[in-house]
Formats: sequence, C-alpha cells, structure tokens
Amino acid sequence: MENPTRRLLIALLLCGTCGLARAGSSTGSLSITATVAQTCSVSATSTLAFGAYDPVVANASTALTGTGSVSIKCTKGSSGITVDLDAGAHVSGTQRRLQGATVTTDFLNYGITQPATTSPWTSCAGSTVWGSTVGGSVYTPSGVTWSAAAAQAFTVCGSVPAAQNISAQSYSDTVTVTVNF
Repeated sequence: MENPTRRLLIALLLCGTCGLARAGSSTGSLSITATVAQTCSVSATSTLAFGAYDPVVANASTALTGTGSVSIKCTKGSSGITVDLDAGAHVSGTQRRLQGATVTTDFLNYGITQPATTSPWTSCAGSTVWGSTVGGSVYTPSGVTWSAAAAQAFTVCGSVPAAQNISAQSYSDTVTVTVNF
C-alpha cells in the first residue's frame, strides 16, 4: 500500500508546478485624452462714469465724455472672440438712456463707441457705436494674447450729447457685456 502522505505530497507538487507552468504576462496600452475648451469670461468691469452733466453752461454745446473698462479672460490661444454690449435697461429704439433716480420718467441720452483699432486699447478715438442692438456692431479684438491667468482690459468710451433738457438728479443704466467665443 501506498503512503497517503506521499500521495498528498506528490499532488501538492503537481499543483504547484501546474500553476507555475501557466504563469505569464501580457501588456497593452491605455489611451489617455483630454480636450481644453475655448472659453471666455468677463472677469471685471469698471463703471463708465460721466460725472456732472451741465446742460446750461459746460455741456450746452459740448458733449460730456467718460470712460470705463471691461476685462476679459479667454483660454490661451483663443480666436474668433467678439465682444458685444447690449442696449441697456432703458433703451428707446437705438438710443441708450440713463434713467432718472427721482423723476423716473426723465432720461439722459448717451452713447458708447468701439475703439478705432482692434487690439487692446485705451484711446477713445473710435466713432463706431458699440452694440449690435443699438445700430452698431460687435467689437472683434485681434492681436490679443489671450490667457486664462491674465485678463485683457478694454476701455469703454462713452459720451452724453450736449444740450439735453433734463431734471437735476442722478441717472443710471446697466449694460450687459457678452463675450462670444
């Protein structure tokens, strides 16, 4: 008769070698991808402040001018960016208007113009109305180095036409800035 311990030992050895005989490896590859979206945001604005309008003396024949700014961040390497300003909350036809705070039926007409160039600017030499909803057009900047880390600032130039017959009070409006990308 055979020894049961010997049989068990042989079976264990055979199982152990069977497992080793089957051991192996195989390799493959896993693709990794990502897409960076072209996106933009209005990162800051500063008020287009005209200051005091004097329809009797100082602004009887001269428009009152003012400046503000819009800062925009876009993904690095972005292109085809346009900036539009809507008509404001108190528009009448294509005329932007500031509404009186006390006498809310009084409105002070004003306009906003685009820069004369298409690169970031600080000059108010442009005469094209800024805004597709007020008979103007969108602004298409070029030569801009877009960066998600650093905003590009664009000056917003405005003017209040001379000799408007309006009440003494404060006036305000809100214009929405839209960046298309």
